[in-house]
Amino acid sequence: MLVWPVSHCLAADVPTSLRAQRVIERLAPTVERTLRARGLRYGAPIFLRLFKESKELEMWVQGGTRFHLFRTYTICDYSGDLGPKQQAGDRQSPEGFDRVTPERMNPESHDHLSFDLGYPNAYDQAYGRTGDALMIHGNCVSAGCYALTDADVEEVYALADAALRHGQPAFAVHVFPFRMSQKNLRRFRHAAWLPFWLNLKEGYDLFVKWRRPPQVMVQDQRYMFASPGLDVMP
Repeated sequence: MLVWPVSHCLAADVPTSLRAQRVIERLAPTVERTLRARGLRYGAPIFLRLFKESKELEMWVQGGTRFHLFRTYTICDYSGDLGPKQQAGDRQSPEGFDRVTPERMNPESHDHLSFDLGYPNAYDQAYGRTGDALMIHGNCVSAGCYALTDADVEEVYALADAALRHGQPAFAVHVFPFRMSQKNLRRFRHAAWLPFWLNLKEGYDLFVKWRRPPQVMVQDQRYMFASPGLDVMP
């Protein structure tokens, strides 16, 4: 069984740049006020969900023991079709359960600001999938990544940076082909990727139930899930 490793970070472990510092200095006061008005805290742990078909990125922020939806951003570009990335150069954006550690933050990205999803993760590696540098970034142009506008990626990046600097070891990013409703799954009941998507739905449903990202493991080429804990980050 492969389990995502535990990472313990200090503020000094989070990379930065003059560009990132200026963005965060400009945005932080407004974002902090908006969060406070909703009973949330700037620097609290975050969680991201992406939906390819509807081109949505959800930012969730922890308040108490649950996560609360803070904002939904438009994904202005991604590559390929519904379904996972399989190999380098296939110009396909990945799907699955990823985690972003401090060293995957890229404050000097060619696409304004970005962070690496860590593809291929343990699941993708179990299938021999290849590729690297799969990002969420700005610049609204994708070659396998998920692209936002520069303005949107600035806010997402600022919230991620603050969470990591305030002690979140890593934040989870769950990428789905579409919202995992029974209606949508019936639409794709003949799709080749249906068994994979049903496995993704297990993790999707647990977050809906708990409002906390589940622990994610990989066993026998499947995602496996457990209740959220303090020691194993999703």
